[in-house]
Amino acid sequence: MGCGTIIHGDCTEELKRIPDSSVDLVFADPPYNMQLKGSLYRPDNTKVDGVDDGWDKFGSFREYDDFCTAWLGECRRVLKDTGSIWVIGSYHNIFRVGNIMMNLGFWILNDVTWYKTNPMPNFMGTRFTNAAETLLWCSKGETSKKYTFNHKLMKRYNGGKQMTSVWRIALCTGGERIKDRDGKKAHSTQKPEELLKRVILSSTKKNDTVLDPFFGTGTTGAAAKKLGRNFIGMEREAGYIEIAQKRINGITELWEEAGWEEDENEKPTRVPFVNLVKDNFIKAGDILYAKKNYGAAALVLENGSLKYKNSTGSIHRIGAIVQRTPSCNGWKFWYAVKNDSTLSIDELRNEYIRKHHGAQ
Repeated sequence: MGCGTIIHGDCTEELKRIPDSSVDLVFADPPYNMQLKGSLYRPDNTKVDGVDDGWDKFGSFREYDDFCTAWLGECRRVLKDTGSIWVIGSYHNIFRVGNIMMNLGFWILNDVTWYKTNPMPNFMGTRFTNAAETLLWCSKGETSKKYTFNHKLMKRYNGGKQMTSVWRIALCTGGERIKDRDGKKAHSTQKPEELLKRVILSSTKKNDTVLDPFFGTGTTGAAAKKLGRNFIGMEREAGYIEIAQKRINGITELWEEAGWEEDENEKPTRVPFVNLVKDNFIKAGDILYAKKNYGAAALVLENGSLKYKNSTGSIHRIGAIVQRTPSCNGWKFWYAVKNDSTLSIDELRNEYIRKHHGAQ
């Protein structure tokens, strides 16, 4: 499994200790400088948890720009020529950050939109609901053409279709959200692991090193470890480090995708969903359930199609209809109940492959 180091300190100083051209990927979730004034309340008069932490407060835009110039400059220095950097932000800061990155010499490869499927409403009714954040993915410079991008791997992850720059991912909620002893959010801007999974899976190879200068509660480290990558985390708040270390120490299994490689010569065994139905891994008449946060259920038909409300189609098409997206990896989206256990149909496909083709 991947291993890592968490450094206690301010990244603008600690980055200076990292050797030149030694890091394969940087993921940065810096303070957004949200400039919040006063408290925000819901219509029922309950207070909304906002980002009002001390680490997000700056005296002026100039102070924030100087801060970003400092840490981004060091990140560019430590990044390998074959590496890349991802920076996430909201409308409060991402345009300032993007301008600084371009002035420092970074070359923007994509702006990826994280579309939140469960955004917080705008309780005041004065603006549109903020349902997206932006990730800037950049190489070290215009001439750095050999950056890592696992195009084929991400296509495989996306059910055989090229992944777009709009990622539909829910906010970090439920069991994934880390709480403190009082049951409150341990960190106000904890990111979902699915977001970091895509970033790291797309932009690194096995055993590469991922640097996160704003480590927080360790989502980058957790995702890196589960994918068999190494990580360096920097965090100035000791309380966050304690939470992150405990979280990462508790990881004992890799994600399936940790074993995937971009340049695999042998193509994975293709299995039509109907084969699982014919072989009674799933039976016609069974109900498949959508992944967490969607709550939809679909009926399995004898020909391997799914019926959902008034629509009939493949596991991929019906999954896309449920999510209201152009495409869907149905193998990852649908779950079946077998022997009182909930299994993804991808797990059942693997069982089918082991039965008919041996270990893959």
